[in-house]
Formats: sequence, C-alpha cells, structure tokens
Amino acid sequence: MDLEHVLERDWRSYRQQQVQRLANPSPPVPLPPDVAEFIEPFEDDPGAPFDRWPGLAPALEPADDADPDDVARRVLARLAAESPDSVSDCHLALVSAAHSADVPAAIGWQAEAPLPLLCALLRSWEARFGALLFAILGSTAYVSVACPPHTQEQALHIALEHVLTTADNVIKDPPTPYPEYAESLIDNALWSFWWD
Repeated sequence: MDLEHVLERDWRSYRQQQVQRLANPSPPVPLPPDVAEFIEPFEDDPGAPFDRWPGLAPALEPADDADPDDVARRVLARLAAESPDSVSDCHLALVSAAHSADVPAAIGWQAEAPLPLLCALLRSWEARFGALLFAILGSTAYVSVACPPHTQEQALHIALEHVLTTADNVIKDPPTPYPEYAESLIDNALWSFWWD
C-alpha cells in the first residue's frame, strides 16, 4: 500500500466535509431540561488546521529510555493498573508475525477498522514513533508509543493520521474537538482505537 497516497486521498475527502461543515454550521443543539446548568453544550469541532495535505508526520527522536519493548511493558502495566476491567478477560496469544503491525491481519481481526490501512499505519508508526500494537481486546487496539509528540505542533500533525483511521473513539460518540484530541497525545505513550 502506498500509505502517503491513500492518506492524502482520505484527507481530501475529510477536508471537503470539513469545509462544507464550517460553511454551513448546524444550529446548536439545546441541552435537555434535566441537565445541570453548569454543563456546557459540546463544543463544535474545528477539525484539522491544515489547508493542504501536510504529508506524514515526521519521525520523532527517541529519548534515552525509549526502548519500544520496555515502553510497551510499562504501558501495559499502566493500563492494567488504571483500567483493570479492560484487561481482565484478555488472553495471551503468540502470533507468527515479523512486526506487531502485522498481527491484526495475521489473526483475521474482525472489526470495522480499515485493516490494510491500519496495518500500514501501525508499521509506519513503528518506524517513526517506536509504536507497538500490544493488545487487541474486542474491537479496541492498544498501541504503546516510545516517541510520542512533545509539542502541540507535532501532536496536531499526528492527530490527523489518527482521524484518518476512522476509529470511532476519534471521530464519533461525540468526537473530542480536534485541538483537544491532539493535546491529549502530548507525552502520552498509550494510543487506543476502537471501532463499532
């Protein structure tokens, strides 16, 4: 797969929808009467701040303690400590694959994820950010990141690739506004994606 070409094509479609939505904003949806007064309506998502396809986010320099395998172990321990219910029913699987990016295809993962694109992105993220797919639980993929973005500019660029995965937790239910989603990636060694 020519990842750059596919993502640029998908970005053009995304950008066209973004421009239409910004040109014709939907009226604000009033909150139900039983919602507390201090709750504010969900803010409109301005979308990605790019007028042109910015290309793939550049690789980031690893820190001294950024061994991808060590980071994956730490992130798994963090996930188990913070969300024990999310990993309580998981099972260890040995999969014959050269890269963790190849695991979803090797096991025939059944989710609404665009599998060829996801595997290509995971492989590219491994090379650029030391990212390793370390768990698949149901329709959720968990990725450890040895070199996460450290600045808002880096995070805004990487967040666009997350949006183009079409993961429901990134673009639906309701989506976190793009700038806030990007900010959540800064120095975060755990990325997760799920599809209905």
